[in-house]
Amino acid sequence: MTARIVKRSIVIDGHKTSVSIEDPFWKALKGIASHRDVTLAALVAAIDRERDGGNLSSAIRLFVLDYYVAGYDATAGHASSSHISTSRH
Repeated sequence: MTARIVKRSIVIDGHKTSVSIEDPFWKALKGIASHRDVTLAALVAAIDRERDGGNLSSAIRLFVLDYYVAGYDATAGHASSSHISTSRH
């Protein structure tokens, strides 16, 4: 399976930035935002605030992976490890 990397623009906390990310990760991220009832921009801003160095595109991929691994762990009876807070202020 191959997925083309697409450059996408997004506004985070009033600043326009871009991320280069594969379409399946982008679609998954949009689904997570919808499931959490937050905007895509709010979710990306939360990921941006919580990342430890590295680039934002990689942080998004790791977040999506962690989200789905945590969901798998939860269905298998393990504790969830999703830690990004997207609560509205």
